[in-house]
Amino acid sequence: MLGALTLLLVYQLIGEVIVQAAGVPVPGPVVGMLLLFLTLLARGSAPEWLRSTSQTLLSHLSLLFVPAGVGVMLHFRRLEAEWLPILAALVASTVLTIGVTALVMRALQRRK
Repeated sequence: MLGALTLLLVYQLIGEVIVQAAGVPVPGPVVGMLLLFLTLLARGSAPEWLRSTSQTLLSHLSLLFVPAGVGVMLHFRRLEAEWLPILAALVASTVLTIGVTALVMRALQRRK
């Protein structure tokens, strides 16, 4: 498990270095995850030790939301002051996502 966690953190570090060096407006962990995906794609599959560690992390995914919840509570006054724009953005992005999903689904069904 330690080797798999090290590998995941190394890919995250590589992603952070690439983002800092290139100045791209994408989070470093996303770039690292993309690189890991491409590596696993080239390899053909994920090794069992990486797969089992990833499944363990996914089974405890709810714990990873605790820092985000603490961050929300830390900025509660700001959320209280700006609740209307935040609500509008959430509703608009949800409606837009549902609409785009419906259009893509229709396009894919026509192909079939």
